[in-house]
Amino acid sequence: MGLRWILFSVLLLFAILGAGLAHPFSLSFRRSQSKKDKVTDFSEFRPRKELPGEQFAGRAVCAGCHAEKTHSQTHTSMARALFLPSQSAVLKAHTRLTYKAGIYSYEIITDGTQSLYRVTDGKEAFSEPILYAFGNARIAQTFIFRHEGRLQEGRVSYYTAIDALDWTIGDALNPPPSLQEAAGRDIDSAEARNCFSCHGTAATVDYQLQLDRVVPGVSCEACHGPAAAHVAAMNTGDTANPHIFNPMRLPPEKLSQEFCGACHRSVDTVAMMPNLGGIGNVRFQPYRLFNSRGHDPNNSHFACVACHDPHIELTSDPLSYDANCTGCHGVSSSDANLSSIRKRTSANASTQTVAYSARKDSVGIPVGKSCPIAKARCTSCHMPKVELPGAHYKFTDHRIRIARPGDPYPY
Repeated sequence: MGLRWILFSVLLLFAILGAGLAHPFSLSFRRSQSKKDKVTDFSEFRPRKELPGEQFAGRAVCAGCHAEKTHSQTHTSMARALFLPSQSAVLKAHTRLTYKAGIYSYEIITDGTQSLYRVTDGKEAFSEPILYAFGNARIAQTFIFRHEGRLQEGRVSYYTAIDALDWTIGDALNPPPSLQEAAGRDIDSAEARNCFSCHGTAATVDYQLQLDRVVPGVSCEACHGPAAAHVAAMNTGDTANPHIFNPMRLPPEKLSQEFCGACHRSVDTVAMMPNLGGIGNVRFQPYRLFNSRGHDPNNSHFACVACHDPHIELTSDPLSYDANCTGCHGVSSSDANLSSIRKRTSANASTQTVAYSARKDSVGIPVGKSCPIAKARCTSCHMPKVELPGAHYKFTDHRIRIARPGDPYPY
């Protein structure tokens, strides 16, 4: 009896110890599995933001189901925002580009196999192969090379309006203090990540720039997120969790500021710039749009996509945007329901007229005051073209307003 009790006690002790050891292992295993099987929250995706662990499918796979949109998107400036030198139409058409500033002479030579960026002061010379060309040359194209292990932005760029080289915007040095500084400007790791993430697709791994895997240009997955899981879900009929991001589900202000503004510069980004970026902020459309007087950024009529479909190339014809304006501003000023136009006092205590009247439509959206001057080409007056010095281009100012000749540029 005593021996059986001792054996029973020993077996019971091992069982208890075994259970104690198994419990934490089991818990750890479940945690590991939970972490491994955790579903990515695609609702948090934004341009330039990496979704760790998610794989890219590629434009050709997207075209399998979205052929029309994929085809049209490939012809947009965004899709052509980044090129290898061998793909650049500018470099192909100009085998030799030159520019001279003081003692420095610049030359870009393309011989069919590579493009070389050269600078000389007459005594010494600097030469590096071009790695990438930024921009589709609708306005300009800027060149990136590597020197002593660091990426650099060329001090001169190609401008379509003059069909020649000139100082890269923001990079002019008069005169440059040295040959090396005359050649280019160092791009630090954070800036490089941002540049390639906004002009390309799949540029980072573990938040580090990986040029060996970057896809030139803004493709489907730059805006919708890595799509391999989405393709797998659709192939299995899992429509409940599509594993993809749809920017159109964002509220209007988030869409313009957090999403488009991630690359096109949001109001928060510009607010951190010295002097709000100066007149150069005319290029930052989300910031300019946000500051339009009397226009609610949470109104879907003022989201970027209200006027611009990112799958279709931008048009410069002002007539094409009239319907967007008259959709709100088509009300006759004699309408009996219109109340007096609200007034808003600006920071300098002057009174400004606000475009909206107090009348609202059937869904509660404010109806705009009709224009007493014209019913067509609205943007030619209310979104004037602004010449950016050195850019050889007039940018459309997205700060909607009544712009009068002689008015100072509103920062």
